[in-house]
Amino acid sequence: MPTIADIDAAALRLQGHVRRTPLLSSPFLDEIAGRRVFVKAECLQHTGSFKFRGAWSAVSALDPALRAKGVIAFSSGNHAQGVALAAKQHGIPAVIVMPADAPRLKIANTHAFGAEVVLYDRATEDRDAIGAHLASERGLTLIKPFDNEMVIAGQATAGLEISEQAAENGVTDADVLVCCGGGGLTSGIALALDARSPNLRARPVEPAGFDDVTRSLLSGKAERNTSLSGSLCDAIITPTPGQITLPIMQHHCGAGIVVTDEEALRAIALAWLRLKIVLEPGGAVSLAAALFHGEQITSRDVICVVSGGNVDPDIFIRALATLAE
Repeated sequence: MPTIADIDAAALRLQGHVRRTPLLSSPFLDEIAGRRVFVKAECLQHTGSFKFRGAWSAVSALDPALRAKGVIAFSSGNHAQGVALAAKQHGIPAVIVMPADAPRLKIANTHAFGAEVVLYDRATEDRDAIGAHLASERGLTLIKPFDNEMVIAGQATAGLEISEQAAENGVTDADVLVCCGGGGLTSGIALALDARSPNLRARPVEPAGFDDVTRSLLSGKAERNTSLSGSLCDAIITPTPGQITLPIMQHHCGAGIVVTDEEALRAIALAWLRLKIVLEPGGAVSLAAALFHGEQITSRDVICVVSGGNVDPDIFIRALATLAE
């Protein structure tokens, strides 16, 4: 489990390489939610996602001789782009294993960052096995998307910023809603908040049908999703919580919240209309929870970590169409 010392060390390595993303607000969103809503805009991070934090943290922490051989990652797109850019900036090779049904924009961007992309069928093939085979065959270091201590420490730097920004805005007690797949961002933020702002409670938010973390927190053991595809929220679809991340979330997170794809689309539209930011479905579920599931929130204030903005144009148009409904 990463410590606050690991997180602070990651923050030093990330200094000058990542953006301190803003904490946004809108009275229109407050009115819908019935409380003050603050939005941590990680969609404005390099590569359009928080994932660059963990990628840079993990790549920069490698022994230089090992790092020079290159890295490999598997991802539906955001971790892929983060690792690809971090590798490019370190001047090393990167191989990215991506599902064939990942958004076209994410595949194209990963190519553009100079990575070699290997596509697979997420319904019939095992990305872990593919990644492990290529890593062994080519001598690459595998950078897992969430079950990696240095990745978690890097994602946790968003939590350090939230702690500071909450204080700047007079927020002393709040639920911090985090878009959750394998739990790297959620667990990292939870660790940072526990150390620096214990009255800010991290809570995972997931899409309906892919709520393995929410169910795992309720049952006390790792639950598994029955399907590996079928949601617009591709960025946060994982089979089961991470072996490292789940214990952290069990100790430091509040209950999970589950939202529908339709609610995520509506949140995308409202974020664009009221905050002038672009979100992808998986990056909007936290805001959807704040706006449409307020009965599950007891704090006066809520902070939503909107984790990514890499949305294909057709999905974004579909989201904007909800404004006319």
